[in-house]
Amino acid sequence: MAEGLIEIQVRALEGKPATVSVPVDETIDGLKLLLKQFFPPAKSSPNFHLFFKGEKLRLQSQIGRLNIRPGEFLVLAPFTKKDPNCNETPNSEQMKTPANCPSKSSIKKFADSVWSDMMEDLTFLHDNSNDKTPKGPSVGSFNLGGRSEVNDEAASSRSCGAKRKMGTFDCDDIVLDILRSSRNRNVLDEQNFKRFIEVLETVSCLSDPYSRDCLLWRRAVLRQQGFGTGLHKGNSSSCLCPAWLKIIMKAFAFLNTFSAFLQLQQVRTTSIVLEQALHQLGKFGVRLGMKDIEHLSIISPKVVHFANENAELEGSGNVLVIINGSTGQNGRNEDLRKYACKQMDISKIINLSKIRESSFRSNLWEAVELLMFKTGNETSMDFSLEDLLKSVKECGPATRGNEAKRLRVTRAASNNYFDRNQSKASRKHRCCLTDSFQPEEMIKHLREGLGSKGQIVHVEDISARRAAYVEVPRELSENMRSALRSTGITQLYTHQAESIQASLSGKNVVVATMTSSGKSLCYNLPVLEALSHSSSACALYLFPTKALAQDQLRSLLAITKGFNCDLNIGVYDGDTPQEERTWLRQNARLLITNPDMLHVSLLPYHKGFRRILENLRFVVIDEAHVYKGAFGCHTALILRRLRRLCSHVYGSDPSFVFSTATSANPHDHCMELASLPTLELIQNDGSPSARKLFVLWNPIVNLQRQTTSTTTNNIMDNGNSAVENANPHTSSPMMDLSCLFAEMVQHGLRCIAFCKTRKLCELVLCYTREILLETAPNLADSICSIRGGYIAEDRRKIERDFFNGKLCGIAATNALELGIDVGHIDATLHLGFPGSISSLWQQAGRAGRRERHSLAVYVAFEGPLDQYFMKQPNKLFGSPIERCHVDAKNQMVLAQHLVCAALEHPLSSSYDERFFGSSMNSAIVPLKNKGYLSLDPSCNSSAEIWNYIGQEKMPSRSVSIRSIDSEKYKVIDQQKKEILEEIEEGKAFFQVYKGAVYMNQGNTYLVTSLDTWSKEALCKAANLDYYTKPRDCTRVHIMGGNMAHPPKVSRTSARTDSCKVTTRWLGYFSICKATHEVLESVEHKLPEYTYESQAVWVPVPHWIREAVEGKDLDFRAGLHAATHAVLHVVPLRIICNLSDLAPECPYPTDKSYFPERILLYDQHRGGTGVSVQVQPIFMELFTSAIELLTSCSCSRYEFCVHGI
Repeated sequence: MAEGLIEIQVRALEGKPATVSVPVDETIDGLKLLLKQFFPPAKSSPNFHLFFKGEKLRLQSQIGRLNIRPGEFLVLAPFTKKDPNCNETPNSEQMKTPANCPSKSSIKKFADSVWSDMMEDLTFLHDNSNDKTPKGPSVGSFNLGGRSEVNDEAASSRSCGAKRKMGTFDCDDIVLDILRSSRNRNVLDEQNFKRFIEVLETVSCLSDPYSRDCLLWRRAVLRQQGFGTGLHKGNSSSCLCPAWLKIIMKAFAFLNTFSAFLQLQQVRTTSIVLEQALHQLGKFGVRLGMKDIEHLSIISPKVVHFANENAELEGSGNVLVIINGSTGQNGRNEDLRKYACKQMDISKIINLSKIRESSFRSNLWEAVELLMFKTGNETSMDFSLEDLLKSVKECGPATRGNEAKRLRVTRAASNNYFDRNQSKASRKHRCCLTDSFQPEEMIKHLREGLGSKGQIVHVEDISARRAAYVEVPRELSENMRSALRSTGITQLYTHQAESIQASLSGKNVVVATMTSSGKSLCYNLPVLEALSHSSSACALYLFPTKALAQDQLRSLLAITKGFNCDLNIGVYDGDTPQEERTWLRQNARLLITNPDMLHVSLLPYHKGFRRILENLRFVVIDEAHVYKGAFGCHTALILRRLRRLCSHVYGSDPSFVFSTATSANPHDHCMELASLPTLELIQNDGSPSARKLFVLWNPIVNLQRQTTSTTTNNIMDNGNSAVENANPHTSSPMMDLSCLFAEMVQHGLRCIAFCKTRKLCELVLCYTREILLETAPNLADSICSIRGGYIAEDRRKIERDFFNGKLCGIAATNALELGIDVGHIDATLHLGFPGSISSLWQQAGRAGRRERHSLAVYVAFEGPLDQYFMKQPNKLFGSPIERCHVDAKNQMVLAQHLVCAALEHPLSSSYDERFFGSSMNSAIVPLKNKGYLSLDPSCNSSAEIWNYIGQEKMPSRSVSIRSIDSEKYKVIDQQKKEILEEIEEGKAFFQVYKGAVYMNQGNTYLVTSLDTWSKEALCKAANLDYYTKPRDCTRVHIMGGNMAHPPKVSRTSARTDSCKVTTRWLGYFSICKATHEVLESVEHKLPEYTYESQAVWVPVPHWIREAVEGKDLDFRAGLHAATHAVLHVVPLRIICNLSDLAPECPYPTDKSYFPERILLYDQHRGGTGVSVQVQPIFMELFTSAIELLTSCSCSRYEFCVHGI
């Protein structure tokens, strides 16, 4: 190629490609002109946009700056401009619609089609990014894209071949490509069948999709070697499947794929068309007949079912129904209209296909296992297909299910290591079926099976709520109304209209409504309206995560697709390329970013954003309830710095719009967050909500029936740590949740399992996969985990796969608590109380977001707070939502941001106190003494202008706003040389010390070294039968005894003081997974971790100690337990992160001096203000803790089964 030219591939939505060579400095506008001359889809579309990775390209963007890699392409998406003659009139219904004016329904269908195809194209692009894209014949420097289907198939085959070894017939990439490129083809088109052959070529064995091992081979090896000895990796020659079994699998693979194709064409499967398809398949050498299809219906009648022509077919989406009717002999689409079915998205079709595959594979393997067991030959299949069919017919579905259960109970007595260490009750009720359930059916199923011991202690039936609609406010222009109609919106919810009117009138607004109530329209519509009226007006959007920012960008691009003005919307975050940042600074009018970039880029370099800040009309802050604790404290001061610059330097006064989850004080919280003088609260929710069944599941009911043998060390643990350490193969909250997770996935309920810690998240994923490998092996790889610490690329891939339906379930920390759209969710699982009632509702609100019935299951730990809710559900469902707190007066954080603010613009004692508060002047003096600030000598003494004179060129870069530590450790797989995770310094000493067992995506690693100099932890993959637990000692020293915040009311004697926290690591325990026994105690030394913070505490009178010891009780143990009890009830009054507070705990075995007090401290440098908020209600927390403890059923003083 000539120097200075770049080769670009462009694809139309129907898949037709073209390749063009253009100069690197050519613009998108020039490329569009070139495409209109040679590319048929461009020539036939008077208006079209070009997209790259989901983002619409601007006309002035240069091609060379797009950073297009080999295999990546642009997507051409046509659009229709609104005809001015199409305006509605009072008598529009009586008027004839102009021929060139598309209907609202056609516009909506087109918009939906464009969006669906774009997402599929991007998914395909990501999965095939390393493949060389085939090219069509060239005309000069322009390639017309007349690619042959053979080349397409070869490319698809290469992409899938690496992923799909033997035995899988769910080749997502091939099937997705078939559906994506075959929307309007004839049902019996020869090109389709060439692709079907590719699918069938991947089906050569009944294998485990997770390990790719032949199930028969694995069974034979385990029987010969003994269970628990481990397996070497199988290969294609290890397959023991007889030829007839392979034919059965190929038959189902074809039927499942062909039916998915028909579903996309909105046509049902009929016996005549199926016969024609099988005949067409025979032309390519694959001999399958209707007899083979009939065998499928015998083996799995709930998956493959023959029905009469007039049979009722509604609600059978998970069943492959074959209609015994007649139709045309040509297989044309028009011949099949009488069997039309509803339209369905490709992602939904693929998801249903995977569910059917899962059910069929499970039924087939169940039938094979059962026959092998009955014949007494459990290592080989020396029976025929006829024997299998006869066995299935004799048993029948109900009998077969009972026989399968009996078989598994019998096998439980074998020497399988995994079987031997699980409770018989758990395995007895483990379900191996894959029927699709609705939430109501799932609860009934659980009561009869996994929860038959009474674990379901309460079901809260939360009824549906009707929507309250109003007309679109008159304040919105016709341009905006048209944009709404193009997305199918003709009315608004009441709270949306109220918020829009308030924002357009210039008020600051906070919208506090339930999850999935359409809050984004509350700020998008007034912002877009203001920007469309003024060509210079700008807006700034702040989101707490990059994923939310990208999610909102997609929504904005969809709603502004038909706008007649260029808004220049873009995301400005850490992933934005430098050349793109320059363009955004110069041209963007709606800038989407996060508090981090506002802190380190926009504010320090504010002169580069002069145009935006001078014309800033709106500041939007989404998910405002996230801004609490340390993150909230920093964000509050960052917003003050923004408002200060707008006022002092650029003369602008933007309106603020907050979006937040429900809390007890949304108005006060947001007022404090941005230090606003006025704020209007919108909280009358007009959105609809579907019925939700909220189950309280108490594993302790079953645990209390078992003999408990626990050492007194359990009393030292936090609320959930005892469960983390418990044997997961016996009945335990973690094992129960894993079983529930498997049940949800097996029965077609897309699910998120929320866990409180990263460790629990990985363990739940690990044990759920173990369960699915036994009950539904083909679903074992349809789940994964997502949590903080994963690298951005891995995290985005997981979110994308979940959205597209490739994944059926995710184990997550609170990372998925926020409002990012991951598609429809049917159920949520909650392992333990998440820290606040607000957070629990936020998590549960992820399910049922499309007005579908949903299910939530709260699995309790044995901690006192969880058990309190299990026994008194009204305290959970009837209690008010907690208050959300942010401390903008934290002296340490204030000092850091005053330094940053002084660099941005000199500080003035007279003018800046309204932004930073009355404590500003007291914070400036120490900064002057440390050499950060200097008084401007040119001003008189009364003005007091302070300039920044510090040595750091950019002090904001040294202020970490999200974490305790700015230093992070890299966790590296030393075998693959890959970075697995980045962990904060304080957490690294707890998780990746030398000898620690570390988990990532359910995989186990052994940490071989921790280098505190290079900040790296090296680990290697290992299959271990133990886990590790660190041993540490933390001391809290009250500094000087002077009260930082003296009590303001007489109802409490609690104090809040500055303190120094020092953690010393002693070593770790190696603990057996199976028996929970300590195998080894290892000593190691790490640097002490010290920081200054704040603590709230109350002294314990000496007479209480005398009274306790007078009853021959351990005073230190009681002090320890009381401190934990108080800590557990704090979330009932204040919304805070689980890591914000920690207790001071005296260990009974430690005989050194320990202050006699109950103390809680902030676990962040400088404190987060939570302890200050606790101080006035400290005695009330004592009352709540006593109520919690007295509700406990334990009667022994020396041990509590619920583990305070």
